[in-house]
Amino acid sequence: MPPTQAESVIKNIIREIGQECASQGEIVSETLVAFMVKAVVLDPSNGFNMDRTLVKNDVQKLVKLCVARLLDCKNPSLDTIKMQVYFDMNYTSREEFLEEHHRVLESRLGPITREITDNRSYAREELESLYRKIVSYVLLRSGLGAPTDIKIVREATAALQSVFPQAELGTFLSLSKKDKERQLKELSMIVTGIRLFNRDCGKGGEGIDDLPGILHEAVPTTTQHIDRQLQVAQDQAFRYTAILENAQNPIRSQELQSYMLKEALYNVRQYEIFLQIILSDIITCAQEVEMMIKQLAANLEQLKITVKSKTAVPTSQVFPIFITLSNLWTSFQDETVLLSVLNNLTLHLEPFLGTHTLLFPEKVLQDLLDGATVKTDVCRITEHMEDKVHLADFRKQEWLFPETTANFDKLLIQYRGFCGYTFATTDGLLLPGNPSIGILKYKEKYYTFNTRDAAYLFAENPEKYIDLIKEKAKKNAELIQLLELHQQFETLIPYSQVKDADKHSIKPITKCESSTQTDTHILPPTIVRSYEWNEWELRRKAIQLANLRKRVTHSMQTDLSHMRRENVSQVYLPKDAGIQCKRESSTRVPRPQIYIAGLRGGQTKTTHAVKVNLTRAIDET
Repeated sequence: MPPTQAESVIKNIIREIGQECASQGEIVSETLVAFMVKAVVLDPSNGFNMDRTLVKNDVQKLVKLCVARLLDCKNPSLDTIKMQVYFDMNYTSREEFLEEHHRVLESRLGPITREITDNRSYAREELESLYRKIVSYVLLRSGLGAPTDIKIVREATAALQSVFPQAELGTFLSLSKKDKERQLKELSMIVTGIRLFNRDCGKGGEGIDDLPGILHEAVPTTTQHIDRQLQVAQDQAFRYTAILENAQNPIRSQELQSYMLKEALYNVRQYEIFLQIILSDIITCAQEVEMMIKQLAANLEQLKITVKSKTAVPTSQVFPIFITLSNLWTSFQDETVLLSVLNNLTLHLEPFLGTHTLLFPEKVLQDLLDGATVKTDVCRITEHMEDKVHLADFRKQEWLFPETTANFDKLLIQYRGFCGYTFATTDGLLLPGNPSIGILKYKEKYYTFNTRDAAYLFAENPEKYIDLIKEKAKKNAELIQLLELHQQFETLIPYSQVKDADKHSIKPITKCESSTQTDTHILPPTIVRSYEWNEWELRRKAIQLANLRKRVTHSMQTDLSHMRRENVSQVYLPKDAGIQCKRESSTRVPRPQIYIAGLRGGQTKTTHAVKVNLTRAIDET
């Protein structure tokens, strides 16, 4: 069957079931009917084949079974499914709720925003009308009073005129549409900040509620109410668990079968889980409110110090503070709406517990509890706190413990933390698992158990027990969301679990004692000996390399290398030869002959000596 035709057939079946229920006085939503159709088809006891096309008899049988289940007013299973459908259709995360809330506010402001930005008039009366529309826009956007209250309008007009006189409308009209929208938002925040400051100073604030004070009282009240409801649900779940766990006290009544008690247990456990989700959001809301109250007081004090008794203050100093005050007040409004929605959601979940008092009055419960010991979840966990799994007993399975896993508390445990072994072997009894015993990691999924014996038995053949739990969920469709079996039943994934699909990718961060020693040099040294940082040295080497290009390569052989290969050389033989290098000769030097006359004296007393040189010349010898 083509997908389009199959979808048309399913819609017709859902429509027929809804009409049949309405004819019998029960109004059901299409979402609830669609869930019930899938639940009936999944139940193997009904005999539907998922791989075969539905014939007319199958359709009639399906409609009959769905109508019968939807009209069963004393069925805890139906109440649980209704509760799940209602919660899935009305609950959303904090971020998505605030985003949707702001989108709705923007859509409501759309008409008046278009009237202001599309205005092209320049007449005096029309400009005055435009200015009044801007005042209304500021009041609607800020949420500080109704635009029909004269006192509030006058106060807002005075605040707007102090930052945006009517004479500036001409400049405003000359802007583009986007710039007009941006300026309107900015003016709205500034006017809101001015009115909040005047209210704090006791000079205005007409129509402004004390949201910080209201939230300061409402958050603890809502938290206490949910805590009381949660305690009642947990006490009821503990008593149902004790009755089912007590094998010595069989159910004596013919009407009160064990499966009814289990369905009642599923109902109250689902209610407990939803209350915990809501309570977590309210705690986050309380933390945000406490932080914003401090920020509001700090900004108002800073604004008082800036303004003091001055007649004029630079806009660059006060406008950012006014805008911050406006944003804080918007956050207060968001928290008020969110708290109101969560409170209403809690109140609307309570009627889905109505069958408990009808099926199990207090007197009947007291009779069933005879001989049974009621234990809380904390008490059950404390009993087996020291019974941990021994890793030496398992070689193939991986176990995680608090002391060896850094993100132990953030792991996504299968079956919402309930013991899978107990649920599979007792035909659907829900007992909380104890993570301290050890978390079994099997095919990237994590399982906890209420006792060490249960952990050992489950680890021997996990697939067996996983299949048993899946078959049990086919018979009780409310278990698919209660135990988060969305991967086994992809057609019944609730919207709340589709949004949290990214949480399934959390991996355990294991830790253990170890030591390492870092080498001084992990990698071999890479010192480049030829590296040179000096620029002049680099130039010198460049010149040297350039000169080498003009040189001839020479080779020579040394004493150490001449024996490495055969060498041949040729020499000249010696021959007799003679040479004359000198000749004999002689010279004679003249002999000096020098005479002195008159040394003997003469006739006179004075001696006169005469020196006579008779030496011959050299060339005469």
